[in-house]
Amino acid sequence: MSDVAASGPCSVELVFDAHTDARVRDEWQALADRSLSSLAAHPSPSNRPHITLVEGMPQAALGTLPLEPFDITLGPPILFGSGTRRVLARSVVPSRELLELRAGVLERSGATEQVPWTPHVTLARRLQLASLAQALELVTGEIDGVAVAVRSWNSETHELTVLSEPSPGRPPVSRR
Repeated sequence: MSDVAASGPCSVELVFDAHTDARVRDEWQALADRSLSSLAAHPSPSNRPHITLVEGMPQAALGTLPLEPFDITLGPPILFGSGTRRVLARSVVPSRELLELRAGVLERSGATEQVPWTPHVTLARRLQLASLAQALELVTGEIDGVAVAVRSWNSETHELTVLSEPSPGRPPVSRR
């Protein structure tokens, strides 16, 4: 992981506290345990549950982002894509804090609008539709968690850059 911005376009991602991260990873593992498509199969250290705020942002526009941790709710499952395979994700309830953070990131990027944005946390890519009912049995209820940091991922250099993180000694945010 790098603390120094590299060149090239990147994605800006919001990541979670350890408890929320573990809950999503448990769902990844439950899918994998049933031999279903799952992000648990992606071994890269950069593979972490997250919400993508912006894609294709110039790395030079990033700098650091102020962030106070805030409560977040991961909602029911949603599907993206077409054909016989889909992306399975958890929807994310768009809170004021989440929308303001994304607006700030978009402002830094110089973009006025991007393609329609659906906040989500990906659980599986290329899930076969024939396996959908089995997968949905494993993704139930909501996950109340805490968003704690922003990072960037440069797909050209495969480099992570921490853009914000909680201050040491900061009291934990409530989980409602």
